[in-house]
Amino acid sequence: MNAKVHWEHIYETKSPTQVSWYQEHAQLSLQFIQKTGVGKTDHIIDVGGGASTLVDDLLTTGFQHITVLDISATALKQARERLGARAADVDWIEADITRADLPHQAYDVWHDRAVFHFLTQADGRQQYIKTVRHAVRRGGHVIVGTFASDGPDHCSGLEVMRYNPASLHNEFGAGFELLDSARETHRTPFGTGQKFIYCYCRKH
Repeated sequence: MNAKVHWEHIYETKSPTQVSWYQEHAQLSLQFIQKTGVGKTDHIIDVGGGASTLVDDLLTTGFQHITVLDISATALKQARERLGARAADVDWIEADITRADLPHQAYDVWHDRAVFHFLTQADGRQQYIKTVRHAVRRGGHVIVGTFASDGPDHCSGLEVMRYNPASLHNEFGAGFELLDSARETHRTPFGTGQKFIYCYCRKH
């Protein structure tokens, strides 16, 4: 089963609030985005945003140029339906991030919660980082959240990578300055805890 088929199946058979990564509000992500100091007219991309509610809160906060990218058309449809008329204020991209053709230096903030850790092959991670380098402007901000080194080793039936802040930063390399990191214990809809780490970098 390829990645797109897998994720379409997940979103077709579960409601957005029944997946393990569901958050009513992505509070830590919002805090990091606000910490960047970007203006309301700067450009933000949420990679793997799917049916996440982060876009709702970004719109409510007043951000005007938001892109949500996800491999699953079903997840994006769920988000658009939830937003109603506000969905027209968002750019929606259905794509595999390791194959996505994004515009050059278009984004001031790149946010990814729980996509990068699914890239278990080095070539996939390298392509992802190549896309970040291409799509994020110089001096832009990169916020990536993954399972921590003591987090789950599988999710949604798939093997995942686990990181600490140093090892995640090392994947991106010297062109990205690590400004901050944080740990989070995410409470799933099923009452279990998942350990995450977030890295916030500036692209040089």
